[in-house]
Amino acid sequence: MPIGKPPFFLFTIMIRLAIQAKGRLSEESTQLLQECGLSIDQSKRKLLAKCEDFPLEIIYLRDDDIPGAVSTGVADVGIVGMNEVVERGYNLDVIHKLGFGKCRISLALPKGEEYAGIEWFSSKRVATSYPVILAKYFKENQIDAEIHQIAGSVEVAPSVGMADAIFDIVSSGGTLISNGLKEVERVFFSEAVFVSRLDLTPEKDLIVKQLLSRFQSVERSRGMKYLLMNLPQNMVDQVSALLPGMRSPTILPLAQKGWCSMHVVVKEREIWPKLEILKSLGAEGILVLSLEKMML
Repeated sequence: MPIGKPPFFLFTIMIRLAIQAKGRLSEESTQLLQECGLSIDQSKRKLLAKCEDFPLEIIYLRDDDIPGAVSTGVADVGIVGMNEVVERGYNLDVIHKLGFGKCRISLALPKGEEYAGIEWFSSKRVATSYPVILAKYFKENQIDAEIHQIAGSVEVAPSVGMADAIFDIVSSGGTLISNGLKEVERVFFSEAVFVSRLDLTPEKDLIVKQLLSRFQSVERSRGMKYLLMNLPQNMVDQVSALLPGMRSPTILPLAQKGWCSMHVVVKEREIWPKLEILKSLGAEGILVLSLEKMML
């Protein structure tokens, strides 16, 4: 057995992570775990899966069940949309925003309706799967509307006479258009967040911090590239100012007198606009390499 990779049954303490069983957030959460070097058997995925080389097991749940599962201790931590955290109202520690699964929850109404402002919703029936968030918004804006809670297919409610308008998740807006609706108020912006129960033991809290560190190392590497080039020694200061790295570049002397090799981590979008300038400053043998992880 390789050193440093004990099987899961040798871990004396483990944490349980709840993620969404299906959908885009499930796919993105699974991808994040894989990028963190966590080996999880997906071929036999049911309710639980164990990590082979980290004290972690995964429980697959519906998105709206995850906040409750974490709060009550069924899971220690979870990856779930911030909209579900707010809607369900459980006491959780929101540890970190993960930057994926971004969406908004918006008010929408039939495209043929004239809309002059939020007052339109007074005395109207609004269908939604997020009554808590919507009720808070209406209260803040002093709107007296009837909130009709339904699960799934919210966008069809106006066309079948169940409601005058809807309050639902919007990503691209295509679903609204296909159902003859238009977005009029963007109320709540959400993304995937890493949450934990409030009463973690010190031992489990340490494991959670290690997992968070892996998440953050993957995040830091996104959009970043490892840039190597050879250049005249007297051009180091100018090139360093042109491409500021994480702190300062690594400079290594070359066998050829007066030349050096520069290694620097930079944002990918900063490389290509400055490529010709680098060449004009004498840079040669420019290599752009992928960056998988970045630990601080």
